[in-house]
Amino acid sequence: MNTSTIIRKQTSFRLSEELLSRLQEEARHHNRSLNNLVESVLMAFIADRPNKTTLAAMKEAETSGNLDTLELPNFRRFVDSL
Repeated sequence: MNTSTIIRKQTSFRLSEELLSRLQEEARHHNRSLNNLVESVLMAFIADRPNKTTLAAMKEAETSGNLDTLELPNFRRFVDSL
C-alpha cells in the first residue's frame, strides 16, 4: 500500500487513562508511534472480515457437492516435488 497517497483525517477518541497508558507503553516497546500502533491494530481488526467475494467462495465451498477429499500424505508428496 502506498501510504503517500492515503489521505489521513485527524480525529479524537476518549480512552480510559489505563488503556491509553498501556497503548503508549506498547508503542514504545515496539518503537512505534501511538498513532501508528492504533491505526495498525484497527486495520488488522477490519481486515479479518472477509469481503463479498471471499464470503461467496466460502458459501460455494460449503454447499458444493463436487468437492474432493485431500489426502495429506499425497499433498505432502506433491509439495515435496515442487
